[in-house]
Amino acid sequence: MKQALIASARRLPGVNMFEQGHGKLDLIRAYQILNSYKPQASLSPSYVDLTECPYMWPYCSQPIYYGGMPTIVNVTILNGMGVTGRIVDKPIWQPYLPQNGDNIDVAISYSPVLWPWAGYLAVSISVAKKAASWEGIAQGHVMVTVASPAENDSEVGGELTSTVKLPIKVRIVATPPRSKRVLWDQYHNLRYPPGYFPRDNLRMKNDPLDWNGDHIHTNFRDMYQHLRSMGYFVEVLGAPLTCFDASQYGTLLMVDSEEEYFPEEITKLRRDIDNGLSLIIFSDWYNTSVMRKVKFYDENTRQWWMPDTGGANVPALNDLISVWGMAFSDGLYEGDFTLADHDMYYASGCSIARFPEDGIVIAKNLKDQGLEVLKQETAVVEGVPILGLYQTHSEGGGRIALYGDSNCIDDSHRQKDCFWLLDALLQYTSYTMTPPSLSHSHSRVAPPAGAEQPLPQRLEETSDWTLLVELSPVIVTAQI
Repeated sequence: MKQALIASARRLPGVNMFEQGHGKLDLIRAYQILNSYKPQASLSPSYVDLTECPYMWPYCSQPIYYGGMPTIVNVTILNGMGVTGRIVDKPIWQPYLPQNGDNIDVAISYSPVLWPWAGYLAVSISVAKKAASWEGIAQGHVMVTVASPAENDSEVGGELTSTVKLPIKVRIVATPPRSKRVLWDQYHNLRYPPGYFPRDNLRMKNDPLDWNGDHIHTNFRDMYQHLRSMGYFVEVLGAPLTCFDASQYGTLLMVDSEEEYFPEEITKLRRDIDNGLSLIIFSDWYNTSVMRKVKFYDENTRQWWMPDTGGANVPALNDLISVWGMAFSDGLYEGDFTLADHDMYYASGCSIARFPEDGIVIAKNLKDQGLEVLKQETAVVEGVPILGLYQTHSEGGGRIALYGDSNCIDDSHRQKDCFWLLDALLQYTSYTMTPPSLSHSHSRVAPPAGAEQPLPQRLEETSDWTLLVELSPVIVTAQI
């Protein structure tokens, strides 16, 4: 039934496959297919064409090239021959040599047993070394043979087999220069569930959870498309910082990170920046008092949920950048301002607590949102450091840019975008061009030393007894 519905569906124009699946149901065509149906295996999707837009978005939004992160496509194997099945031998990659198929390398992982009715085929596509400077279209197919026990009594011990092909088509370009390559750190972005990660903009009370995944293809899609339009190639790092070759990339982009960093990651990143990699960090709010304030009682688990971190994990970020004398504070600020003739809105961001004395720091007058959340009082703080630019001292070393709020590049609750600021920061990190609008800004201040100011600490685990005391009397009685 599923195979017939998929095969007969009519595709909707202008919509990608993650939004429409196989398209609009056509029950008449499905009935016709079922009338002549013979048990067989099939694939969903039935082909992979990374050049077909908009249906194959986001795969089609950027060509692949040698040295880039592999493009991984997950394909479902549907087995109409029986509830159980197996993949015979291994899936085989067969490049079409006249169509330059030998310019791509394909690695495959799969489920040897199909149960119930289905399995998976994970196809990893990368460019062969010999095509490092080649441009064009490459094609081939993956062939899979599925076998299932025959259910007919006359064929006891027999098997039904079905062979399916997955055509693959990709567009390859020459490896772009390092300055044009941006690496997005996805590994350290977490979302609800399984943990409670609160919203980045505390004003949005009707959407209390950070559940979008903070990915360039979800709530940072506009930013991604803007960077592509500016000629940048954006890749996603879904592994720890120890798992990428920094010499390939101009800038590492960390936005709204919630995960901790391994000591090995911190050590490697420091070495990478000394060797020319640049770093841009868009942070968010972090305040333990506010985190306690925004806890909530979850009716499903019958527990109080305390945030695992704030909008971003500032203590972890501070561990990462402390070697350069940098740190974010636990201040929580909000407000409108103008920067380089652009209207800006700071939505629940933190400030810069420490920065090297030879760096560039921009400060603005903002409202103390932490005070407003905790005590319902309004106060304006003058000269809040929100943006910092720094050139490391090592020969050939990279540059670091810090900004205390990510909401202006996040699609979720963005009021005013700051893509112009991201462009300016990338000009600085990738091409060593210091934006005059920032270096000569009237808002430039002396970098904060902040030696006497304590840095934000991680929230200590709340005991079960404390949670019980904080529950309503009715619930406490029920638990006792």
